[in-house]
Amino acid sequence: MAYDELALDTLGDKKTALFLIMSDTDTTFNFVLAMLQSQLLNLLCDKADDVYGGRLPVHVRLLLDEFANIGQIPNFDKLIATIRSREISAAIVLQSLSQLKAIYKDAAEIISDNCDSTVFLSGRGKNAKEIAEALGKETIDTYNTGENRGREKSYSLNYQKLGKELMSQDEIAVMDGGKCILQLRGVRPFFSDKYDITKHPFYKHLSDYHPKNAFDIERFLSTKLKIRPDDVYEVYEIPVSDKEAAAE
Repeated sequence: MAYDELALDTLGDKKTALFLIMSDTDTTFNFVLAMLQSQLLNLLCDKADDVYGGRLPVHVRLLLDEFANIGQIPNFDKLIATIRSREISAAIVLQSLSQLKAIYKDAAEIISDNCDSTVFLSGRGKNAKEIAEALGKETIDTYNTGENRGREKSYSLNYQKLGKELMSQDEIAVMDGGKCILQLRGVRPFFSDKYDITKHPFYKHLSDYHPKNAFDIERFLSTKLKIRPDDVYEVYEIPVSDKEAAAE
């Protein structure tokens, strides 16, 4: 960390992939990652405003997996509301919305409100309750009939329109694992099948498809020179002194 080797402000200039890898069980260095992401967003916003007239030429998408375990990003509730106009977006992945509230407190609602789309994969408890409330209600028709048997029979028929939850909490809690609920801003939520990743055209490049596709971070970071058969290189012969030759 003594010098900068990331050049964070260049991520919006050309297609680039930056992987931030840290432990999801040890929180010792969470502040480093949170500081990096805060600096990244601020640098990209400044670059968009000062160099590109307000919008980056290449869209920058942040895939924030395990968002609750990467530390608190300073002023994230304000950043998420302003980065979209600069061609920057953030996909927040959580196990539960309660995790967001535990870290960001009152700002958690602001963060979730600034997300244009929400994908609910499965869950129960408060998750199911909040999703049920967000889905709203549907209108149902009810008919009540009555019969009075006495000296003279009489019948009655009542017709009512009532509101019913589109999906109740118990229905959401036992939702099929292959289904999901997608909410998009401006349209009604809909119930859908989860995407089958094995059908994606690039699935064959994943380690799930074949172990040989796994990324070896240690090999990537190794500074040892690796010479391939088709590489062109020069060989120099360096003479050694008599004393060095005798030592060998």
